[in-house]
Amino acid sequence: IILSLAPAALKKEGAVFDLPLALAFLLASEQATFDPKKKLFAGELALNGDVRGILGCLSIAIAARDAGFTDLYIPEENLEEASLVNDLRIHAISSLEHVLATLKHPAFEKTTKKMATTRVRSADDDGALDEIRGQESAKRGLIIAAAGAHNIALYGPPGTGKTLLARATASILPDLAEEEMLEVTTIHSLAGTLQSGAIFRPPFRSPHHTSSYASLIGGGSSGVRPGEATLAHRGVLFTDEFPEFHRDVIQALRQPLEDRVISIARSKGSATFPASFMLVAALNPCPCGFWGSTRCECMPHIVEKYRRKISGPVADRIDMWVTVPEMPMEMLVMRRGGKEKRVETHAARAQIASARALQSARFKDIQGVSTNADMRPRHIEEFVQLSTKAEETLQAAAKAMKLSARGYHRTIKLARTIADLAESAAIEPPHMLEALQYRAREL
Repeated sequence: IILSLAPAALKKEGAVFDLPLALAFLLASEQATFDPKKKLFAGELALNGDVRGILGCLSIAIAARDAGFTDLYIPEENLEEASLVNDLRIHAISSLEHVLATLKHPAFEKTTKKMATTRVRSADDDGALDEIRGQESAKRGLIIAAAGAHNIALYGPPGTGKTLLARATASILPDLAEEEMLEVTTIHSLAGTLQSGAIFRPPFRSPHHTSSYASLIGGGSSGVRPGEATLAHRGVLFTDEFPEFHRDVIQALRQPLEDRVISIARSKGSATFPASFMLVAALNPCPCGFWGSTRCECMPHIVEKYRRKISGPVADRIDMWVTVPEMPMEMLVMRRGGKEKRVETHAARAQIASARALQSARFKDIQGVSTNADMRPRHIEEFVQLSTKAEETLQAAAKAMKLSARGYHRTIKLARTIADLAESAAIEPPHMLEALQYRAREL
């Protein structure tokens, strides 16, 4: 008996073919009898016949449903993620003997019903804006960024709360919609980072500044794999000490920041991964962090070299530049009693949820656009209304600040989010002025 996986030009990898190959052999050699029509089998086989779990089971289930299959036979440990897919009968199997018994006598089947999925939350959901003293302007910037999924850079001296603010972003973002949940869970299932259940909270990824190109963008020597940028899809990619990343890694973010996807080509294959994330970058104004004060020990050429690591095109793709200054000591005194704990976080969540609801209604018929940051120029023309004075303000500022076409459009999208937070149908001058102040940066 010859077992052939065709077409030969299509690269096959992984142990997912073990179970279907074994069943095909048994069927062809007449050692088993069953009707394979509209049935899909996937699983790794151990030498003793046990069926082991596989990566990417959720994507297999979605593909099976879309291809017209009615039944999917998968390892028991993958049942929970596969059960997220509707209109498909899921059969959990533990061994080769078990699947043969199930095919012959359905009474042997352990379960085909949908299981209640575990809600997997972000690792940084516990962070709260309330835990950060002061920095009200920075908090306001984070709320705006989260409301429209805009990219934001937080810069200031060491120890002012930049990292705490960035990590608090995960706590104020709304839950993922059902379609987004399936998308994010599928990505993490394929990458092997899904612990159990479904991911209902936006992912928060925080790669170290020594991360390689492949670990952040994707790729690798053993095949094309998603990187941190893809694992942050529909969530937050936090880059602490942003200028300390290798320059090539920073430059590689240009495509996902603009196109919301990452295209990777390698000798062993190519792939395009989704990468619609909100970038939160934290950085110091200079290597020592105290630029502009008497404590700064950096030479001018060292400061210039440090800042040049963030090129103009990358900086232009960051919608908001927010200063996080040092706070007076009296501002750092903790409140007693704890009665106000998390009130600010809940208020921020409510604001963001309301703004996101307006955006969902606005873009409900537009594929691939769910937030203001996702808009293309054609969408701006269709959905964004500027008052006459707001447009005049933008035109004057664009000339004075020498905004690029990209910066011009990003300012409009940011102003639209600010207007959404204010529940204003049109962008008015105050909304535009606030958006413009975030485009200016001292670095």
